[in-house]
Amino acid sequence: IEKNQMNFRKLGNTEIKVSTICLGTMTWGEQNSQNDAFEQMNYALDQGINFFDTAEIYPSPCFEKTYASTEKIIGNWLNKKKERDKVILASKISGPGLPWVRGGGQQYSEQNIKEAIENSLKRLQTDYIDLYQLHWPERKTNFFGRLGYKHKEEETHNFNGSWNDFEKILITLGKFIKQGKIRYIGLSNETSWGLSKFLEVSKLKSLPKMMSVQNPYNLLCRTYEIGLAEI
Repeated sequence: IEKNQMNFRKLGNTEIKVSTICLGTMTWGEQNSQNDAFEQMNYALDQGINFFDTAEIYPSPCFEKTYASTEKIIGNWLNKKKERDKVILASKISGPGLPWVRGGGQQYSEQNIKEAIENSLKRLQTDYIDLYQLHWPERKTNFFGRLGYKHKEEETHNFNGSWNDFEKILITLGKFIKQGKIRYIGLSNETSWGLSKFLEVSKLKSLPKMMSVQNPYNLLCRTYEIGLAEI
């Protein structure tokens, strides 16, 4: 692909234009070295790719000893390259489950979101993240990595236990948008019901809208849906 042939699309209803090819980074620090990562980012940028996706838990497979290594590598590259304005940077806050990430429990409280954003900004050596995503749901449901999960009646219609507080999450993320630390928000590994619920709450309560969803579509690829329609 030549640089002048790269296609760009708006990210959801934002004015941000992202390349239709997004550079994934989840092997950097485990299967790939920092030098490898620098070469890949340089090449991607030279080809017109401006959309980089990472997460606080990368690299994958996820181990405590390499936790957040990918963000650190990207931060080192950004600091060296001095071209932050040429990159649309996406990252993610981990969902529950990994004991070395804030204790492994429910992650989407205001304090945990604050801590995750602040630490990602430090590692990435930037003042802002363009697209900040919830990596997977807190509630018990099917999603990437847990496919085949069998719902129980008490966890669906009449569930009274721990559940995503959609409104509170959006209120919290909105605070960091107002502070300029994140520009837009999105989802990853979310169900169609969860996506619909976030969009419904944002519309009813006039809260920030999820602008993208990054989900698995087959065994070989993951992709962004970057044109979410109004509901």
